[in-house]
Amino acid sequence: MSASPVYLDAATAAPLHPVARQALLAALDDGWADPGRLYTQARRARQLLDAAREATAATLGVRPDELSFTPSGTAAAHSAVLGGLTGRRRVGATLVHSAIEHSAVLHAAEKHVAGGGTATPVPVDRLGRVDVDAWSTAVREPGVALAALIAASHEVGTVQPVGVAADACAAAGVPLYVDAAQVVGRAPVPKGWSVLTASAHKWGGPPGVGLLVVRKGTRWESPWPADERESGRTPGVLNLPAVVAAAASLRVAAADAAAEAARLAPLVDRIRARVAAEVPDVEVVGDPDHRLPHLVTFSCLYVDGEALLHALDRRGFAVSSGSSCTSSTLRPSHVLEAMGVLSHGNVRVSLHRETTEADVERFLAELPGIVAGLRAEAGVVGL
Repeated sequence: MSASPVYLDAATAAPLHPVARQALLAALDDGWADPGRLYTQARRARQLLDAAREATAATLGVRPDELSFTPSGTAAAHSAVLGGLTGRRRVGATLVHSAIEHSAVLHAAEKHVAGGGTATPVPVDRLGRVDVDAWSTAVREPGVALAALIAASHEVGTVQPVGVAADACAAAGVPLYVDAAQVVGRAPVPKGWSVLTASAHKWGGPPGVGLLVVRKGTRWESPWPADERESGRTPGVLNLPAVVAAAASLRVAAADAAAEAARLAPLVDRIRARVAAEVPDVEVVGDPDHRLPHLVTFSCLYVDGEALLHALDRRGFAVSSGSSCTSSTLRPSHVLEAMGVLSHGNVRVSLHRETTEADVERFLAELPGIVAGLRAEAGVVGL
């Protein structure tokens, strides 16, 4: 009989928060009508939408009219990049971005380049931290319309120097877009940005809700065909019950964030130390100090990452490997490649509000044997 499953992939999607479930069920009864209409049911839906926007804006410290809900974090990222570039096309057509942006941002950059624009990737060091001198130089170049910097790496957990990058952007007159998917609801949101995005299923909200925040005074123009909803920033009818659930769970997650960080950070420290000590030929990657409190990534030499994931899954552990959003391609992670670290046999462990010390201990107890077994199968022995 197998042990109960242990979910350790919150960086992809956190388990649905109980508050989100309650809000979702309540809003299914009250929030099914189109909030853009004038009859009674529609006015009730509009009240729910307005309340969700105000609560989310208050949590983020922004104005409600700066915040739009989108169909996903990916849609928000695409809108942030393409809209930021479209709004500043008279200035130029260059996008500056870190080499470790989320694939959604890189795919938007590819579309921009395919349409005749240019993109300048800025390198990172071995800890996954962007080179601030190279960044400052890049944003000062003529024709830069937008800069994009992820708040914290979704793959290795390194927190980026957003404040320093924002200062460089401000000095150059370039708006800064920050992908804050891994910090909203978990850690303080950095300052100095013009455009920000996040994704509800990262903090325990339902999937299918993204946040797009465009600060007043920022030149931003929707890259999509005209639509009157959400201030014209994102097309289509919102999944209002999911939006309500996202707002409710964000308020709770943000209120609990400091306590959760204090609980999870020592567990991540334990994983970092024990994996390095107990599994031979392993490299723990990412900044050991300036990092997210809930995420740790390591690479095991002489082990296939996909085989390791399957072996862990058979033992009841859900983790991810390589690039969390492009793993189906079986290509090495662009983040790990940019860092110049080992990408073979890569495992990302990310904890959440339901993760217990016992879960972590069980993972640490079983991992060395699982890795050793895979190496033995591959004929790699005597390590």
